[in-house]
Amino acid sequence: MADTETLDDLVRRVDPDRWLATRFIADPAARADVIALYGLNYELARVAGGVSNALMGEIRLTWWREAMEEIAAGKPPRKHPNVEALASSGFDPNALAVLAEARFVDLDEAPLKDEAAVLAYIDGTAGALAVLAARRLDPAADPHAVKGAARAWGLSGLWRLKSAGRSRLPEDWTQADVKQRVEAQLKAARSEVRGLPVAAFPAVAPAALARAYVSGREMGELEKKLRLTLAVATGRL
Repeated sequence: MADTETLDDLVRRVDPDRWLATRFIADPAARADVIALYGLNYELARVAGGVSNALMGEIRLTWWREAMEEIAAGKPPRKHPNVEALASSGFDPNALAVLAEARFVDLDEAPLKDEAAVLAYIDGTAGALAVLAARRLDPAADPHAVKGAARAWGLSGLWRLKSAGRSRLPEDWTQADVKQRVEAQLKAARSEVRGLPVAAFPAVAPAALARAYVSGREMGELEKKLRLTLAVATGRL
């Protein structure tokens, strides 16, 4: 992160789809908090690909986990823009520490062994992130209402990693297998998100892009904006 780059700039650069979804958050304070959350997700997600061995990855992830635990204990936040933003946010720092813990799985380069392992990984990463974002946007948001959407989004993300040669999916999964699973999760999401408060919908809106991504088609920013706008306006994925 460059000295002059804000957290909003960072998330726009490294996580443009989630960043676009945050443009539909009306409350500036809530939007800033969700941006800080997505900034943390980026920091955690990039650890495994940025270290030469698992021990170095463990050290970095432990740094983030302990930074969140210190906030929970009432200690001054560490001198890092993302840590400081999260310290003043509405998030439970203990829940943020759990997000860091979930990323230790990334340090094992072996593919996830089966569907149960894939879904458990997604639930602990993209799923937990969506729950935190949704409940920050509306405390009444039901965690179960984001489950299918987060899984569809997570599966599409894992497929994109596989296409880039960094697969965590089971070795025998084909594109058709992933497509089928994404469609199943989107079908579940269509009924689940009906119970999601309108204000919380931006937390799941990126799932509206999952089908296109798993088909291997890259979208321009205008198409992404249109898809996200339609999803938020209709409350459908």
